Amino acid sequence: MRGMGCGVTPYKPMRWPGAFLVLIAALSVIRGADTNSPAWQKFFSGKFEWIASEPLVAPAERADDPCISVKDPSIVRYGDKWHLFCTIRSQKRTHQIEYLSFADWADANKARRHVLQITNNYFCAPQVFYFTLHKKWYLIYQASEESRKPSLQPAFSTSEKIDDPMSWTRPTFLYTRHPENVKSWIDFWVICDDSKAHLFFTSNDGRMWRAETRLSEFPLGWGRPEVVLRDDIFEASHTYRLKGLDKYLTIVEAVGESGTRYYKAYLTDRLDGEWKALAATKGKPFASGLNVRFRGTPWSDSISHGELLRQGYDEHLVVDALKLRFLFQGVLDKDREGKKYGEIPWRLGVLSNSMTD
Repeated sequence: MRGMGCGVTPYKPMRWPGAFLVLIAALSVIRGADTNSPAWQKFFSGKFEWIASEPLVAPAERADDPCISVKDPSIVRYGDKWHLFCTIRSQKRTHQIEYLSFADWADANKARRHVLQITNNYFCAPQVFYFTLHKKWYLIYQASEESRKPSLQPAFSTSEKIDDPMSWTRPTFLYTRHPENVKSWIDFWVICDDSKAHLFFTSNDGRMWRAETRLSEFPLGWGRPEVVLRDDIFEASHTYRLKGLDKYLTIVEAVGESGTRYYKAYLTDRLDGEWKALAATKGKPFASGLNVRFRGTPWSDSISHGELLRQGYDEHLVVDALKLRFLFQGVLDKDREGKKYGEIPWRLGVLSNSMTD
């Protein structure tokens, strides 16, 4: 080898082509979101603007038990289809979970409806996800158990085939004994990080709670629930991981004037961390009559119990914060006036929001 006297070639700094440096920069943005971009800055400002679809799913027509409303949706995209689970309120049975699947939203209301046959008792407010460690689908929901106080309890069922409504197991409760420090709870929601599963719920009194268990013990082994958020909030707290960031978003339903429902939003860096307001006032909501426009004739004054459309279907519940879509239940104030809550004719529609427009 020719070179310096000792036979070692002198070191020359490598000069990377400009195009290669651009590629490296692009890959770094893919691995972690560029939070300095205008789109992310718009998101972190908490100023959301939504466009609402027409009603996409209405109560099914059943002669033997007329259906009043369809509500509390949870949905995943799997196998080129949407798989939707929701609460239905009927005249004979007040709370049941219904399943339907469809390839395109235009066909949603024509899809065949299946009422899950997992229990003859009260059960509603579902959440669905695939738990990777068990290679099973999980349905988290609330069910009644009259021997407990309160009788409303968080439960789960499992299935190996999300598209088989007859395959779900009978309810098993998440807690073997009711937590002594919880007097009331509603709308249960599970999300996992790399080591733990986290259970969130609200108590209809301005508080959101969290409990946890190790992934190896899920769906059992839950610890003592603790209050993690206090605000003017009501129910239906749903929590997601933001795509490309080590941050989490929770959205929680609140009650406005005259009982109209709307949503607030909060952020945290970790699931056991402190929640900070993102869009959490009546004047600056996540989604309400203030920042929702309808493509056609407005059909809802409320933005109530809904589910963000996820990027995947597993236990991490990832959403694209820059292109949010929100499946919600809605109704006009005039159509719920003078009715008991169970008589309100809720329907489902989708809100769309893009921070990149």
